[in-house]
Amino acid sequence: MDVLLKDMNPVIQLLVVMTLFSLLPFVFTCMTSFLRFTIVFSMLKTALGTQSVPPAIVLIGLSMILTFYTMSPVFDQMIKAGQVSYKNGNMVECIAQGSKPLKEFMLKQTRQDDLAFFVEKTRKQAPATPDELTMWEVAPAYIISELKTAFEIGFIIFIPFIVLDLVVANILLALGMFMLSPTIISLPFKLLIFIAVDGWSLIVKGLVESFN
Repeated sequence: MDVLLKDMNPVIQLLVVMTLFSLLPFVFTCMTSFLRFTIVFSMLKTALGTQSVPPAIVLIGLSMILTFYTMSPVFDQMIKAGQVSYKNGNMVECIAQGSKPLKEFMLKQTRQDDLAFFVEKTRKQAPATPDELTMWEVAPAYIISELKTAFEIGFIIFIPFIVLDLVVANILLALGMFMLSPTIISLPFKLLIFIAVDGWSLIVKGLVESFN
């Protein structure tokens, strides 16, 4: 692969590199901590019952900032790992070396059962060391593990808000107010409780500390 790229026309080689760079949005959204942040924040917004507050762009921005905060050591390691190959003009080796810290990060967050499934489908024998695992084996296992973790956190967040909705609905039913929506009445109480416990700070701190 390295020889082929070196023998290619510089224009074609540039197109190949640009094609690889086009995958960066996928890498950022699905192979970093961004995945967990954005899912949990979306479920929190649904649990609160606020339709457009905070705006989606704010939650995405917060997720991006927290992603850079939690992933900055990994990004630094990726740059250092691929720096030598980049200076030598070997882009394939640069990407291969630079992806190793990212793979190590994903392995720390991936459940063994999820990883074992994809390894068994691509190999006849288990790898001797984690270094033998490919990105195509680690990435899908990481995504599935992150989705499960994010939904578990979202479920925990949902519970107190559902309890509050049930309490308000029973009170309105006891008062005979059948035509009044319980969601409208419970929303101010949800916001009041969420502010009283400093909910945003608790959730953000918990999410940041949830990464190994």
